[in-house]
Amino acid sequence: MSIYFKRRQIVLPGELLAEGENFKPGEGTFKEGDRIFSAVVGLAEIRDSSVTVVPLEGGYIPKPGDTVIGKIVDVKLNYWDVDILAPYLAVLNPTNIPKPVDPTKTDLRRIYDVGDLIVAKILAFDRTQPPMLTMKEKGLRKLEGGRLVKMAPTRIPRLIGKRGSMINMIKKQTGCQIVIGQNGLIWISGEDPEKEELVIKAIRQIEREAHTSGLTDRIRELISKKVSQ
Repeated sequence: MSIYFKRRQIVLPGELLAEGENFKPGEGTFKEGDRIFSAVVGLAEIRDSSVTVVPLEGGYIPKPGDTVIGKIVDVKLNYWDVDILAPYLAVLNPTNIPKPVDPTKTDLRRIYDVGDLIVAKILAFDRTQPPMLTMKEKGLRKLEGGRLVKMAPTRIPRLIGKRGSMINMIKKQTGCQIVIGQNGLIWISGEDPEKEELVIKAIRQIEREAHTSGLTDRIRELISKKVSQ
């Protein structure tokens, strides 16, 4: 059996991944004779004797320094697995939270449990290991209450606007707290549910019209009309 890729290597459709009879074709691959090929653009790896490719299209590719919103999906003895909508789970170590704890003395579930939402930053990622997160900066924290919406990561810069012009305008006019993850997750919390709905409506319009000019003015008008009703 021959393997023609390194773990989590980016591969292209039609690329030969493996040859021989020891492995099975998994997600994102197809087999011809005894050869396994990639069917999509993605990250190749071996899972339970299957050659698989995790698709990249539409997903978020982590970059060090990105702020992301993630969900705790597993609590291990000495770290947390965090879903950040990337092809791989991110890792949060106890040394990278605001108040570091000793996992040999503290059950990590008492700090963050499965289902908790956090805002964190990508500390390191080089495609050979899972993204490493940190929460040891101002504003990085556990998120409680509020509402979570998704947006294409490619539209996030438009939501932020030049020097924060768009998002600051929305915050000011609605009075809502808004946390933007560069992985395409946005957390919204306000005292008035109708204002939260208005923020979501604005986000959807920005996503649809991100390529057009004059969008900030149209969003301002949308919010002003609703707020004044």
